[in-house]
Amino acid sequence: MRNGIVLFTSDRGITPARLAKAAEERGFDTIYVPEHTHIPVRRDALHPTGGEELPDDRYLRTLDPWVSLATCAAVTSTIRLSTAVALPVESDPITLAKTLATLDHLSGGRVTIGAGFGWNTDELTDHHVPAGKRRTVLKEYLEAMRALWTQEEASYDGEFVSFGPSWAYPKPPQGRIPVIVGAGAGPQTFAWIAANADGWMTTPTTSDVAANADRLRKAWADAGREGQPDVRILVAKRPTEEDFADWTAAGASELIWGVPDSDESAVLTYLDKMASRMGLS
Repeated sequence: MRNGIVLFTSDRGITPARLAKAAEERGFDTIYVPEHTHIPVRRDALHPTGGEELPDDRYLRTLDPWVSLATCAAVTSTIRLSTAVALPVESDPITLAKTLATLDHLSGGRVTIGAGFGWNTDELTDHHVPAGKRRTVLKEYLEAMRALWTQEEASYDGEFVSFGPSWAYPKPPQGRIPVIVGAGAGPQTFAWIAANADGWMTTPTTSDVAANADRLRKAWADAGREGQPDVRILVAKRPTEEDFADWTAAGASELIWGVPDSDESAVLTYLDKMASRMGLS
């Protein structure tokens, strides 16, 4: 399995670019960053942990993910660039398609989209995304962006996205930029991934990953998809031998390890310990 790192970016602590460079030097495979455009002060949506309050104030302070990853691309050459997770439906799809294609072009084809449906429905509401239709909106966004990335004259006609024949360059070197959906396990989510995405990223509360990965693979086969879905593990606690066995049985491609958003010295010390423990160069 590969090893990625996720930084809950903020306007304090180590910068994404400095971390990406250090992570690449130590043998990590991917850097992930999150996205929240804003957090409404009045909220009805519960945090995924079930709490009414946010765990900490980093949610209010996240950096733009694509600007952050562009700075990472500028100082690295091999580490992949991803999100855990981004919220594509909070951007204009035509503009976002251009941003992602440009980042993929300038980075030499290193972008993966870790996408979420959006737990903070109050935040989605401010972007005029109906909470009950957020999966449909994301589906249309991905379809429209893929058309712009792969077709000479792209067009799309949906409920939430519509544009006539258009030219849009650059085209991403990868063609179809991979999309990994970070969401709780369940039949509705797995059917959605099988129909619209390339894989699944676990959440901090996910258990029985191998059994759930089997359910995803069945949904994948039922949808007539070739190959296998990409399964990535967001590591939320110190893993046990049983956890590693579960992840191996799930056929996971990558483990995603969190690093603190502390000052540079503290984060690099933490990264050195992680790399040593994992036997990375």
